[in-house]
Amino acid sequence: MKAIGFKQSLPITDPSSFIEFETEKPTPAGYDLLVKISAISVNPVDFKIRQNAAKETSFDEPKIIGWDAVGTVEAVGDKASKFKVGDEVYYAGDITRSGCNAEYQLIDERIVGRKPSTLSLAEAAAIPLTGLTAWESLFDRMKVNPQTDQGKTVLMLAGAGGVGSIAIQIAKQVAGLTVIATASRPESQAWCKEMGADYIVNHYNLKQELKEIGHSTVDYILDFVNINAYWETAVEIIKPQGHIVTITGSSEPLDLSLLKTKSASLSWEFMYTRSMYTTDDMERQHQILNEIADLLDSGDLRSTLTTTLKGFSAENLKKAHRMQESGKTIGKTVIEY
Repeated sequence: MKAIGFKQSLPITDPSSFIEFETEKPTPAGYDLLVKISAISVNPVDFKIRQNAAKETSFDEPKIIGWDAVGTVEAVGDKASKFKVGDEVYYAGDITRSGCNAEYQLIDERIVGRKPSTLSLAEAAAIPLTGLTAWESLFDRMKVNPQTDQGKTVLMLAGAGGVGSIAIQIAKQVAGLTVIATASRPESQAWCKEMGADYIVNHYNLKQELKEIGHSTVDYILDFVNINAYWETAVEIIKPQGHIVTITGSSEPLDLSLLKTKSASLSWEFMYTRSMYTTDDMERQHQILNEIADLLDSGDLRSTLTTTLKGFSAENLKKAHRMQESGKTIGKTVIEY
């Protein structure tokens, strides 16, 4: 089968930053599905791993990365029971295994969902990683209850990005929250509005703009960009007993004691935790993806696809990585095979 990988962490402008090569098609066992891939999308995690996985050394065989795929089940392992050959599926993968930048991939069915039937292949490929991240942030980390938390405020830092785009929709349509999104460019502000945000504020003047819209403090904060850059502001604007969730990690230690007097909480969200540690509730990602598929099919949610590149090639993968590295992408970029 054809695959695309890298042996060294090189600038995306280097001709060898991605290499096309042939490798053996894998055989499923256990809970695995063998999926013939039809489309993939590219996320910030892709370029971050490409930039850092082989800085000081090189791999003997090209490393295949990639998370977010849609495709058709071609074979199933002996323990697999949720899908059958011919089913269309979508998923965000497992960071500890070979990725989706290939014609075929093995994936544990417990983190796979049914492809939304009303969406195109490209539209579906845009959803899994960001959808899972947003859903887990709101309902597994913050424990938002749509029945009792309706109308509470959530501030999303970087609302126009991949996660922000779907998080705005889920927070508004499923959780019933009042959504405030940060965006500075006219096009990103317009996109956040289109996704359903109630308010748009500029992160360059965050506290003042929150005050101007009548929400100097908020119940929840979702950080999709850089928690270190916003930490002191986040502590100041979070309400007593509020909750902050970040997906970005922390390059420097955070002073958690600043949250003490407010009895506020901080949670990390890492979408790969369940698959990485094979947690007892690993199957929840299968359930979340199916629930998101139902909401997409009913029209309550919409795909966040903005750019489609045609053809599975190293050149298209390089282009998608360049776009992600720019930090200016809106919504999601997909490569259709």
